[in-house]
Amino acid sequence: MQTNIQLSPNYAQCNCRVYLHGSNEDGAIPETTASENDFIQRQRSLKKDLITLNRYDSVIFHYFIKTEEPASKKLELCRKAGSLITGEANSLAITDIALICSMQFRDEVMALAEGMALGNYQFLKYRKDAAEKKNSLNNIFICCDGVAQAEVNQLKAVVDATLWARDLVNEPVNKLNAEQLAESISERMREAGGKAEVLNKNKIEALKMGGLLSVNLGSIDPPTFTILEWKPENAVNTQPYILVGKGVVYDTGGMSLKPSASMDTMKCDMAGGALVSAAISAIATARLPIYVMALIPATDNRPDGNAYVPGDIISMFDGTTVEVLNTDAEGRLILADALAYAKKFNPKLVINFATLTGSASRAIGPQGIVAMQVNATEEFASLNQSGDNVYERLVQFPMWDEYKEQLKSEIADLKNIGGPEGGAITAGKFLEHFTDYPFIHLDIAGPAFIERRDSYRGQGGTGIGVRLLFDFFNKLSR
Repeated sequence: MQTNIQLSPNYAQCNCRVYLHGSNEDGAIPETTASENDFIQRQRSLKKDLITLNRYDSVIFHYFIKTEEPASKKLELCRKAGSLITGEANSLAITDIALICSMQFRDEVMALAEGMALGNYQFLKYRKDAAEKKNSLNNIFICCDGVAQAEVNQLKAVVDATLWARDLVNEPVNKLNAEQLAESISERMREAGGKAEVLNKNKIEALKMGGLLSVNLGSIDPPTFTILEWKPENAVNTQPYILVGKGVVYDTGGMSLKPSASMDTMKCDMAGGALVSAAISAIATARLPIYVMALIPATDNRPDGNAYVPGDIISMFDGTTVEVLNTDAEGRLILADALAYAKKFNPKLVINFATLTGSASRAIGPQGIVAMQVNATEEFASLNQSGDNVYERLVQFPMWDEYKEQLKSEIADLKNIGGPEGGAITAGKFLEHFTDYPFIHLDIAGPAFIERRDSYRGQGGTGIGVRLLFDFFNKLSR
């Protein structure tokens, strides 16, 4: 569900309020009785930062910001506190919450609201008891001098887009095949004011996108290739920034079949496509003055009598021949076609997102994004800072040429897999072959889908990457 966030100068009628304080704030707390103030001070002595006063006719939260922490950590703690407040508010059937602070905590109150709204997410679409399970919290009112309506509008745009990306990732493949994914993301992009074009199977065949077509051979559903564009007249750039997202709506591994347990969450293998679509729609909704495109190749990967098999040699969009040694390394094949296709737009930078390798997930788990870059040092530094800002942190892996040695084939230009070590990097080196522009590759296999709830990231699809990209492009557009 989506939670409404709005500015409000008046909180008197709201029976649930959150007051923000600095960690070094001493003395009596406003709007508390002597006994309540004593209780707060006792809780503070126990190192508690979030304190609840239940007055029966109203509920008051006091959150003490860790002002001594670095900015990125401090704001992340605010988001997590927001998620805790949301959980407690829903347990008390609270519908409206007012957030109250002085101007000095304007960034912190926005982070708190963000954590509350993201933490309020539920995916109840297929439950009979959805009405009973639905969270009560509907409205978050920000009562803080210095917060502008434009800032709130941007926060709403990025939160709504993140939750929409979660919805897409949480949809099962029997409800969201490649054509339905393309239809959904195109509709949202047009509603946001951007352009959308979907290339069907006939057009993909005409373009000779051999990677996408080969992966699709085992499916009864046709592939799609979606092109999204946001190009405002006041854009600060003439060459587009291009986002590429993997859209494998379900991955069985194909003929290199995964174990059954490894398929359980493979509806999430289109998370890259979901997040780049959500990010560009948020950019359009917020009317950021920046020229951005997104390319989303989509299919499922299944075994079938006509499926591609290990040993096949396929010809890619750019003419590169690839020896297939594992059909479960399919994401890089469809992405390679998209990356080669991106050359026609003369991009300023291409950023690729994919749930690409188990190697990346094993390396750093769900806490960060494995990142690589080629000829994009300055852009990567800015993206890395955005990762710290929104706490979707990047861990840079090397792109040394020695890793490409593993991809050499005796009978084709490339193999689609390397050896047993450095798998995340050899996947990145494979993709690099299809680029001739500044390139950043982000492997989100670890954090895209989590099976246990993690604060405001929730459970299931996390929507990771949307907030990262919005922060990055918001900086570039200024």
